[in-house]
Amino acid sequence: MTVETPEMGVKTRPARRAARPKAAATPKTATPKAKGATGPDLVIVESPTKARTLGRMLGPDYRVEASFGHIADLPKSKLGVDEETFAPQYEVPEDSKKTVALLKREAKAAGRIWLASDLDREGEAIAWHVARLIDAPAGKLKRVTFHEITAPAIAEAFKHPRQIDQDLVNAQQARRVVDRLVGYKLSPFLWSKIAFGLSAGRVQSVALRLIVDREREIKAFTALEYWSLDAVLANHAGEPFAAEVIHHHGKKLHIGSAEEAARHRAALHDAIYTVQSVEKRESSRNAAAPFTTSTLQQDASRKLGYTLRRTMVLAQQLYEGIAIAEGTVGLITYMRTDSLHVAEGALKQAREVITAEFGARYALEKPRHFKTRSKGAQEAHEAIRPTDLSRTPAKIARYLSKDQLRLYTLIWQRTLAAQMPPARYEGTRADIAADSYTLRANGRKLLFDGYLRVYSEASDEPEQQVEPLPDLAAAEALKLVSLDEHQHFTQPPARFTEASLVKALEEFGIGRPSTYAPTISTLTSKYVTKEGRALVPTDVGCVVTDVLKAHFPDIVDTGFTARMELDLDRIAEGSAQWAPVVREFYKPFIALLAEKAKSVKKSDVTEEKTDKSCPVCGKPLIIKLGRFGRFYSCTGFVKGKKGQVAPEGSCDYSGPLDGEPAGPEVIEGETCPECGKPMARRNGRFGPFIGCTGYPACKYIKKTVVRTEVRCPTCGEGFLVQRKGKFRSFFYGCERYPECKHTQRTLEPKELKEPKEPVAVGAGERS
Repeated sequence: MTVETPEMGVKTRPARRAARPKAAATPKTATPKAKGATGPDLVIVESPTKARTLGRMLGPDYRVEASFGHIADLPKSKLGVDEETFAPQYEVPEDSKKTVALLKREAKAAGRIWLASDLDREGEAIAWHVARLIDAPAGKLKRVTFHEITAPAIAEAFKHPRQIDQDLVNAQQARRVVDRLVGYKLSPFLWSKIAFGLSAGRVQSVALRLIVDREREIKAFTALEYWSLDAVLANHAGEPFAAEVIHHHGKKLHIGSAEEAARHRAALHDAIYTVQSVEKRESSRNAAAPFTTSTLQQDASRKLGYTLRRTMVLAQQLYEGIAIAEGTVGLITYMRTDSLHVAEGALKQAREVITAEFGARYALEKPRHFKTRSKGAQEAHEAIRPTDLSRTPAKIARYLSKDQLRLYTLIWQRTLAAQMPPARYEGTRADIAADSYTLRANGRKLLFDGYLRVYSEASDEPEQQVEPLPDLAAAEALKLVSLDEHQHFTQPPARFTEASLVKALEEFGIGRPSTYAPTISTLTSKYVTKEGRALVPTDVGCVVTDVLKAHFPDIVDTGFTARMELDLDRIAEGSAQWAPVVREFYKPFIALLAEKAKSVKKSDVTEEKTDKSCPVCGKPLIIKLGRFGRFYSCTGFVKGKKGQVAPEGSCDYSGPLDGEPAGPEVIEGETCPECGKPMARRNGRFGPFIGCTGYPACKYIKKTVVRTEVRCPTCGEGFLVQRKGKFRSFFYGCERYPECKHTQRTLEPKELKEPKEPVAVGAGERS
């Protein structure tokens, strides 16, 4: 069975069903109850948290139940799509059957049924599945949507119910079917040609290609040396400032070596320095727009160090409801959106809060409106903002966890900053003559902080600080305090981080707000490792990308994937039928897949000839691809039957690619406890290990662990060690196990340090 790709868009199912929430105020609705109805109105939402919050707001006339995400989906054990008509074959998962039965019972007794799932395409599809499965009369069904979970927003939504939007359902259905066809058809191809367990996806594979292409661009980059000459000068009052030499004889100065730098420095040492011109100019810097899903993920990554998944989990908690003094209420608007629109009421309140918190000069006379530039923006109707801006972070801090408070503060600050005046600066540029050379000094002074009073946008490349210049006048003589040359090298483009990858995907028009977090989560679990925050492709990730580029170029083409998103938008707008869109993609894809399944050999993909010889037996070496990357392997290796010794004459040599292949490194004074032969450090397809030199007759392997310098947060005595779990996944646990059973999936970036040497923990088979 193929691992389901993240862009399939299935909402996760909470662990348990919510208890029936207690009542509060009831909104007035225009639609009368059905004749003969005996029970309260039924409201169906996705999650128990949302159900509890709504239940307290709606009162005793409403019963609120959760569907726990999708109550119907494509089967996991088979394709589940008719390859001619593309009709999806939905089924109710086993753990959803009780929920469906409950909703049917409640629907039968209810006077009206309100389908209140989220307002995006996926939420519309959930409402459609619920309506289909509870089999209620169409006259009882009402669809309501709201962008925030507050009493006024809920009351307003229930005054204006509508029917299920079939165009939105079809757009989500088309996305689901296309992603299923790609994932369940292309993944087995990767299994047969590369390794079992790999997956491909319409958005996932394009994102991986971006990471791989950037890594290769970095490796192919040739750094060029250049030098700069930087002077420290002083004005008539003795106030020092920095200036850089930029011109020589009126032409831009390029210094390519230390010798050139020394020659120019000597010429400038005795020069007369005079101010040639001073130019002052005022500039302003505007605030960034309020948050969309992608910009929230980017800023939370850069400023708070949160992963995309962590950000979205916290945002969902803030949206669905937090218990505060006045009751349980949603603290932010809907968090899956690519719109920059902010409601007029919120804009008015922003001005009031800004005036109260920072003074009238920090408030705009007229509200600022931002135009949405995202390609195909469609997910919701508002940007992400607090539902009540008067709830300052300080006022609600005691009701939130540390992480919730940090994210709420970020959203509150960004929303207010977007409605504050620009920051104003005075920039000064001074050109200085020094014989045949020209130096330039730049300074900047903040005149009015404006929106910077509350918030400044983060960037992957921190902005260089520019200090103000002292008072300078044209023709003023200056004193040379110091003059130094500095060596530099041109830098390659930076590796992608989660934040910059999301930005790139959004700029290409690939994916939608709900797809970014699960896509990157899948990549980091299969094809990408993290060095700090940088995303680095593994050898397997590079090979998968190469195979897809060579044989299925459309799947990893940014333009093709973006066009598919536009087709889905057309379906949502009602201007295209979903089945023809799927057919146009699938027919050529499946024909190409059938042809490639026959013509592509596994050895063509996973093996590469070399001119090197095996240091053990002298036979030629080849480069193979293992589950954990590429490695040297002897062509004399013959795989024996499971549980039996390798055939006579088989050579089991393997080694890492970094450096020349070498034989095993014998450890002096250490012998095998099973056969008495020397032990040696070796490298296999699963990495370095210590094993017996008597292999294959003796298969003893010494078990080792990698010990970090992070102390166990539970017992405080032992250190965390890296361990291997099921399916060869890694985690960190206390070295004092079983006395201390602390485990954690990853280390925080601030905890990451150079690990200590592998430590032996006892004899046994290799883990």
